Amino acid sequence: MDRDQAQARAEKLCDEISRHNWRYYVLDEPELSDAAYDALVRELQQIEGEYPELVTLDSPTQRVGAAPAAQFASVRHAQRLYSLDNAMDLGELDVWLERVEPEVVRRGCSYVCELKIDGSSIALTYENGALVRAATRGDGKTGEDVTVNIRTIKSVPLRLLVDVPGAGQDSLFHEDSPTRIEVRGEVYMPKESFARLNAEQDEAGQPTFANPRNAAAGSVRQKDPAVTASRDLAAFMYQIAAPRALGVETQHAALEWLRAAGFKVNPDIKVCAHAEEVHAFCEWALQVRNDLPYEIDGVVVKIDSLALQDELGYTAKAPRWAIAFKFPPEEKTTVLREIRVQVGRTGALTPVAEFDPVTVAGSTIARATLHNEDEIRRKGVRIGDTIIVRKAGDVIPEVVGPVERLRDGGEIEWSMPSRCPSCGSEVWREEGEVIPRCTNAGCSAQRLERLGHWASRGALDIDGMGTEIITRLVEQDMLHDVADFYALTFSDLTSLDLGRVKKDGTPQFLGETIAAKLMTSLAASKVRPLARLLFGLGIRHVGSTVAETLASAYRSLDALMAAAEEELAEVEQVGPKIAASVRAFFANPENLDIIERLEVADVRTADPEIEGERREQTLTGLTFVLTGALERHTRDEAGAALKALGAKVSGSVSKKTSYVVVGAEPGSKYDKAVELGIPTLDDEALEAIIETGQPPEEGAE
Repeated sequence: MDRDQAQARAEKLCDEISRHNWRYYVLDEPELSDAAYDALVRELQQIEGEYPELVTLDSPTQRVGAAPAAQFASVRHAQRLYSLDNAMDLGELDVWLERVEPEVVRRGCSYVCELKIDGSSIALTYENGALVRAATRGDGKTGEDVTVNIRTIKSVPLRLLVDVPGAGQDSLFHEDSPTRIEVRGEVYMPKESFARLNAEQDEAGQPTFANPRNAAAGSVRQKDPAVTASRDLAAFMYQIAAPRALGVETQHAALEWLRAAGFKVNPDIKVCAHAEEVHAFCEWALQVRNDLPYEIDGVVVKIDSLALQDELGYTAKAPRWAIAFKFPPEEKTTVLREIRVQVGRTGALTPVAEFDPVTVAGSTIARATLHNEDEIRRKGVRIGDTIIVRKAGDVIPEVVGPVERLRDGGEIEWSMPSRCPSCGSEVWREEGEVIPRCTNAGCSAQRLERLGHWASRGALDIDGMGTEIITRLVEQDMLHDVADFYALTFSDLTSLDLGRVKKDGTPQFLGETIAAKLMTSLAASKVRPLARLLFGLGIRHVGSTVAETLASAYRSLDALMAAAEEELAEVEQVGPKIAASVRAFFANPENLDIIERLEVADVRTADPEIEGERREQTLTGLTFVLTGALERHTRDEAGAALKALGAKVSGSVSKKTSYVVVGAEPGSKYDKAVELGIPTLDDEALEAIIETGQPPEEGAE
């Protein structure tokens, strides 16, 4: 066939294959056998191979056609993706219903109840009917461009359907319809696919995913779209960004429009005339949640009328016309087999319950912290008990308590050991505290925790230096304390045996690419601010905030080590207890040896002086919050400069906040500042404050 014939045939094949994809992946009503479908795809591939210029972005052959991405570009959403307020029980749901009910009744409206899919939010943009962009939710205003990955999901149409039998073009579009349409939904991983993925991960010796939600979110952000394609994701769509431009006036009509356009829409949606029907739907959803082929964590209740939605509007973070009824934590019973003691980086001994594996809230758990001996006594838990477990917030495993009526007399009461289970040293419990501690600073269990803490993001931030690599370095006698990080060489890292075997039976070593990245990360960690180093040293009672205070007061490790305990206790936010802990740390010869070796390795132990001396504390009493990308400084640099002038820099906005510094693409902190009437400053105003040391003039914003 000539080119014109090939083009006509290719267009017809694209339409036909897209229709069959829709019937198979969206309606679950296939019309063709697999062999017949494959024949159509092969014919299209043959034509596109002969005439490459005929390949279009919405061709079914281009589901996986892009090279791995180096990074994800930022995308500004057409309209903000708001989060939802939560009702944690039916009582809180009733409070919301009572608030909106008068308007719903007055307008003769209904509610729409939709299952709350436990996945990853996505926004899809179509131009002239073709998918041109897919973005993650991000902060609601700006997300990440994951188009090449979303194109691999078979239930996401590459082109909208406009001639579906029974829903012709006129029912979807009119002459004033926009050419650009954004829709929202949820990408999820079916339970069966999740189980298969974890089995494959486990077989390959790779970490498994905690739950389908995490698996879906991680799959959407894969740099290689071929990996995303292998994960068997699906998507339900539930919202149009500007529905009224399409002649849609209600939420349930929007769902019908999405279904007619070729999107997969959840079938379990109910229009409810009154609050009693909303209650009944929520109770039904709670009963069937475990029988569904995908995870849900609640029900979203919306006012159906889009006109009333517009009238009710939004708070700073959520619509007033919708609420998410969250399911109570799922509880299961299992048998407590053992209580083992875990040793933390400061020597703290924490009892951990080990029980028969049980699936709760979408993932299998077999361990949960019991916090301390007093908590075990309060709950009355014994080894051998049948216990109730759940996930606090559907995330953190928690032991609720024992089922006492199932006891048979063989249960064993537990008590904290008098010696460390890791090194055998004596355990000591300070008066007034509930946590006992191992007194041996050389305890191997503490070593791993201390090393991991040093490399963590809040401390020296050694990117890529995770638990597995640190453990292998310790086991192979390359790492004993934090100073040893800086004695590592490229050769040391590439010779690191990972304890795994390749397919050919040979040992697997750390690759050169990862080793090079780690060497770069180690070099970068040498010049972190003094506060990060102090926090990384793991001095008891010195968290990130106290570390900032000490760094601001003394500016160098030498000055801090020379300070007397009484002097330290006079520093604001320090006091006698922390002062004694700091002095005890620096009185230890082993710790002084580590610090000396850090200095020899050129790890920076002092903050650069500003204009040769410590600046006057002209911003004392003021609290700043930073949000968005700043032009002249990183947020860490800007925060350090403000703290050097005596200001407090907080991570959240409250009524006590003095100013919010707003950079490009600010997040919810900006919205909170506007809501509370907190003055906002731009990059130029911040620069003036840093240069002059003076707060902005009264009324400046």
